[in-house]
Amino acid sequence: MPRKEIVSSKEDVGAIGTAGTAVKNGIINSLRGINDIEAEIVHLVRDTVSNTLQASGEVAAESFSITKDVVKGAISATEEVGTGLLLSTKSMAKGIVMGVGDVGGDVVAVAGQTAKGAVSGAAEVGADVAAVARKAVDGVIEASKEIGGDVEEVAKAAVEGAIEAAGSIGNTAVKSVKEVLTGVVGGIKEVLNAALPAK
Repeated sequence: MPRKEIVSSKEDVGAIGTAGTAVKNGIINSLRGINDIEAEIVHLVRDTVSNTLQASGEVAAESFSITKDVVKGAISATEEVGTGLLLSTKSMAKGIVMGVGDVGGDVVAVAGQTAKGAVSGAAEVGADVAAVARKAVDGVIEASKEIGGDVEEVAKAAVEGAIEAAGSIGNTAVKSVKEVLTGVVGGIKEVLNAALPAK
């Protein structure tokens, strides 16, 4: 029986190129979709927080209870959908800080409260506490940069809030949160030294 020769043709290479292009385009569109969702969550949370605080007229007193409420709402939403806590944590944290900033509230204090609430909420639903802590801190730092806040103070408050919440969970949580946050605020040495004391 004559052996059939397998020759790699230009068409084969073209097919691989087409498949690669299809995957590339699919991933790009998915990532664009994720960016749209993140922007939408930031906008929703920011508007909700600032409108609620304006309506109450008690910015200082209400900021903490609204922050807690928003964190619970976001975690509850991700539980119902079954995914997306990490995705929504950063956007939620960013939206809270921006919303409080819009009405002249204490952004630094709210940053700490937000990170603390996110970590506690993550523990309650069995999510990765360290990853959620990182996303929350990323979100408040990003918000602070965008609204012209004191990034160092906001980062310090957020890190301290996350570590405080981790402390009520256990030593393993504290260790993993500290390890993750060391990388996040690595560029802000003053924050790192103040918030993560030497062993």
